[in-house]
Amino acid sequence: MRAPLLLYPLLLLLLFVTSAYSWKKEEFRNCDQTPFCKRARSRKPGSCNLRVADVSISDGDLIAKLVPKEENPESEQPNKPLVLTLSVYQDGVMRVKIDEDQNLNPPKKRFEVPEVIEEDFLNTKLWLTRVKEEQIDGVSSFSSVFYLSDGYEGVLRHDPFEVFARESGSGKRVLSINSNGLFDFEQLREKKEGDDWEEKFRSHTDTRPYGPQSISFDVSFYGADFVYGIPEHATSFALKPTKGPNVEEYSEPYRLFNLDVFEYLHESPFGLYGSIPFMISHGKARGSSGFFWLNAAEMQIDVLGSSWNSNESSKIMLPSDKHRIDTLWMSESGVVDTFFFIGPGPKDVVRQYTSVTGRPSMPQLFATAYHQCRWNYRDEEDVYNVDSKFDEHDIPYDVLWLDIEHTDGKKYFTWDRVLFPNPEEMQKKLAAKGRHMVTIVDPHIKRDESYHIHKEASEKGYYVKDATGKDYDGWCWPGSSSYTDLLNPEIRSWWSDKFSLDSYVGSTKYLYIWNDMNEPSVFNGPEVTMPRDALHHGGVEHRELHNSYGYYFHMATSDGLLKRGDGKDRPFVLARAFFAGSQRYGAIWTGDNTAEWEHLRVSVPMVLTLSISGIVFSGADVGGFFGNPDTELLVRWYQVGAYYPFFRGHAHHDTKRREPWLFGERNTQLMREAIHVRYMYLPYFYTLFREANSSGTPVARPLWMEFPGDEKSFSNDEAFMVGNGLLVQGVYTEKAKHVSVYLPGEESWYDLRSASAYNGGHTHKYEVSEDSIPSFQRAGTIIPRKDRLRRSSTQMENDPYTLVIALNSSKAAEGELYIDDGKSYEFKQGAFIHRRFTFSNGRLISSNAAPSTAGSDTFSSECTVERIILLGLSPGAKTALIEPGNKKVEIELGPLFIQGNRGSVPTIRKPNVRITDDWSIQIL
Repeated sequence: MRAPLLLYPLLLLLLFVTSAYSWKKEEFRNCDQTPFCKRARSRKPGSCNLRVADVSISDGDLIAKLVPKEENPESEQPNKPLVLTLSVYQDGVMRVKIDEDQNLNPPKKRFEVPEVIEEDFLNTKLWLTRVKEEQIDGVSSFSSVFYLSDGYEGVLRHDPFEVFARESGSGKRVLSINSNGLFDFEQLREKKEGDDWEEKFRSHTDTRPYGPQSISFDVSFYGADFVYGIPEHATSFALKPTKGPNVEEYSEPYRLFNLDVFEYLHESPFGLYGSIPFMISHGKARGSSGFFWLNAAEMQIDVLGSSWNSNESSKIMLPSDKHRIDTLWMSESGVVDTFFFIGPGPKDVVRQYTSVTGRPSMPQLFATAYHQCRWNYRDEEDVYNVDSKFDEHDIPYDVLWLDIEHTDGKKYFTWDRVLFPNPEEMQKKLAAKGRHMVTIVDPHIKRDESYHIHKEASEKGYYVKDATGKDYDGWCWPGSSSYTDLLNPEIRSWWSDKFSLDSYVGSTKYLYIWNDMNEPSVFNGPEVTMPRDALHHGGVEHRELHNSYGYYFHMATSDGLLKRGDGKDRPFVLARAFFAGSQRYGAIWTGDNTAEWEHLRVSVPMVLTLSISGIVFSGADVGGFFGNPDTELLVRWYQVGAYYPFFRGHAHHDTKRREPWLFGERNTQLMREAIHVRYMYLPYFYTLFREANSSGTPVARPLWMEFPGDEKSFSNDEAFMVGNGLLVQGVYTEKAKHVSVYLPGEESWYDLRSASAYNGGHTHKYEVSEDSIPSFQRAGTIIPRKDRLRRSSTQMENDPYTLVIALNSSKAAEGELYIDDGKSYEFKQGAFIHRRFTFSNGRLISSNAAPSTAGSDTFSSECTVERIILLGLSPGAKTALIEPGNKKVEIELGPLFIQGNRGSVPTIRKPNVRITDDWSIQIL
């Protein structure tokens, strides 16, 4: 009799999983089916009925009330004043908060997202001491004007209500809120008899116990040609208009709502796995600015096309600006907690944004190398076979991954002891080759009384509750599951303890973690996620924190690995769902893509969008998660993926095996060479990760971040920069013979395969072959490499360096190299090497770029430089003089790459100078 009872839930689970496996538009809400979005989109410019009153200074902030211009006794919404707080911080950051007045006893405290803003940022507040009053345009409208930073002012306009930042000299605007009069704040109210606040979608009912509570407002970016950001969407890098005279009448806004979307569509504004309400503008007229709304509820954002409000212009007083982009931001709940970033350069905006939400974490060196994953490697024999095949085919890799099938009945922190009887030994055998392992740990906990995690969480009351106060029970991979309430710091601490070696039996210090399904994914929930009226710690509704749920899970997991290593070992945690600040806790990937050329194509703008939004450690599944890529697509994907900040091959269990050696020797060679390229450039990537960790500047960059005045680069998202020195152009079509490559700037670019020079500022018809994609080094840069190829990055530690010098028209170049132990936090105490290389007047100089607290006293290296390649060197140079030592060496012609032996360039072989020392080499 037991079989049918067991079979029923399995069949039910299969039904949910099958329905989730293909993206169906009708399973997800559009704007018209989302009442707060529909209401906000229907409002007309100038409809805001608020003015500013009672302006004062308190605790260094500007405080004011937003009061109705006219009382409307027929309105269902309260006419109570709102409280506005304006704060100014160092480096040109302005914060604008608007909330209900707590002194007027609203039905509940609206949710403010905790644990996102960095404490160090809060300590940089500039205390306002005075505000000057200014009359606008000679009319009876006043503004409060205050200092923002050198050259910039903040302005609070009283009537009509508006906030903007402007240049203090010219008065030119940078950013503004409510310039189009679209601000609306639905205040909480007591439910009266007859009020029907329920919302239904398909078979699900949202009880909405607090009724309508949405917020919407317009944001204008001045001097902008394009806007970017607000991940995650599978669409172009430059955001397209979603509303206006030249846009389809029913075009959808960009949605920010974390969802488990199987086989997502490319070229869609549909929200995917993560949400960051951060937008950056860029234009030739002014540069860059940025805007961030700290709000974790569902958000919809319109990019308004030019002349979108042409019929309403008489109702508003917005200065004309042909390079202005208007946007409309709409959220289901929360408060207004927004940040203005005035730039003026793109790197300035990213630095300002990451000062608020945190700099990206510094990864371990192994994590920046190649990862091999599949759902699922079957057992220990399969693991050992895959590992040995990489060695047999001379392909390096650093990490082997295990998906959900490695567990005992999909119970996380366990092992299937039939398939994986000796997990510790397995991990140690990989570690002997300098390799690591990653296992998956998802947020859904199997409701099984014999499962110690479930039993403990249930007894302690650690699960998210449903609207009735019971433990929420949803369906995911294990079947009936509950979800830990990681908004609660106590529960996060409990969760992080589960990663200790004693608690996670079978784990070792070589094991790291993958958080999947943390949107959270619920197969039988509304839109495949948790109901909005589920309850979290403190009575917070899930609707209020939905987009940050995965963030807290990522945080707790990362803290667990940090605890496991007594705070000495840098964690590596990959997550799928994310929010602002996720960059502090690990890597992100773009989710369940498909083995199609268009998904390869869209992976680049998706990674770029994440990169400029703080998530610098990101990548896409190489080859596509779903489907079976043809061999050409797979090779091309490896060639692009080698330059993603996060480089992992991954595939669904229903796909054919696709390890690099399974497609014939020629294709194995091509994929081997692509992976070798990544390992060769690991010193450069690691240096860039340290730059990101210090300043927020991303590893993968849009062309305009390096060439902010080059208009042709503003909408180019087929090519991208790696750091400031490499430009990569993907090949995105089958059987391509030529690719158009735009090379920005006025200086030359050197082809990484042939060493040929190409002029900047031009589009080149570039002939491509199967063995490479177009990639170039920028003239004026020096890039460090390690050319001796090993089994893993760990085994490259003591290998010598190659320096590739690409000379510009002034016969000059510069670059940097950062080195530390690759794993600990000792670099924070100065245990690192940071070298600066400069070439000018025929002389290469290596000097210390680290502060006096760092250097050989705390960290040392015996590595030397074995090759110096000189691209663009004038002919005739035969020898070079090395100082100190007065040693002469010959300049020979050699290959640009040892592997492949292509190109013939001037090379100084075996100068044997130590990487840690000061030295110079003079070309004679």
